[in-house]
Amino acid sequence: MRKSSLLWAILFISCANSSSQDHILFSFPNELKEVSGITKDLKSDLIWTIEDSGNENIIYGLDTSGNIKKNIKISNLENNDWEDLTGDKEGNLYVGDFGNNKNARKDLAIYKVAADSLNSEITNYSYKVSFYYPEQTEFPPKKSNYIYDCESFFEFNNNFYLFTKNRSKNFDGTTLLYKVPNKAGNHKAVLMGKFKTCGTYSTCAITSAAISPDHKKVVLLGHNQVWMFEDFKNDDFFNGKLSTLKLANYSQKEGLCFKDNATIYISDEKTKKIGGNLYQYVLDDLK
Repeated sequence: MRKSSLLWAILFISCANSSSQDHILFSFPNELKEVSGITKDLKSDLIWTIEDSGNENIIYGLDTSGNIKKNIKISNLENNDWEDLTGDKEGNLYVGDFGNNKNARKDLAIYKVAADSLNSEITNYSYKVSFYYPEQTEFPPKKSNYIYDCESFFEFNNNFYLFTKNRSKNFDGTTLLYKVPNKAGNHKAVLMGKFKTCGTYSTCAITSAAISPDHKKVVLLGHNQVWMFEDFKNDDFFNGKLSTLKLANYSQKEGLCFKDNATIYISDEKTKKIGGNLYQYVLDDLK
């Protein structure tokens, strides 16, 4: 490499790292190494978070400096594969236990944790929403059809909207959007649409999703970018105006939520010496 090219490469990496540092709100405590979902508390500045499979059946409440202020154990629930966390307008939380890496699970579920139980150190979930994908007929399907994993959802108008994580052998960036009613029982998920991100799995698999408090923006998360939909009607999200927003760094980003209508929080897992942070981005600055 020529000296001039090497200098530009060093400057580029330095600027990217500097930009990423500028957006870090805090680093997660050492005990939270595998944060898989985040959501903002409606009544305070607390940020709720969970970890994924193999970790405790606990919901954590952190302040904006990264200190754990609440530690709530869900005593009647195991952490099978908790992959995302969301809330509703009443302040209830929902744990998405629908991680399905091998596309073989038949026990996909979402659990409600009531708002009035979030001041307790130990509580129970209020009800269970079981669901299945009617298009899936093999468990597991062929590896070319590994499209039934999920790490992303939000609650909107008494329904859950789930965005699948494509793990198929010939990855093409397709995520499926499913709709499940927010009520106890076993439900058939309704396929609402499809969206293609890009053809590179390492950057374009969907790992989290969120809808803004005013319900005018939907965002999907990848490891180095965000896809934002605006100006949609009702829940026809994919026919809205699309913006692809590039992030300053590449890392294992797993959590996404809105701080307010203009600002998002993003979390990433710590892998070696990279990540383990909560980032704050103003959406207009990313356009």
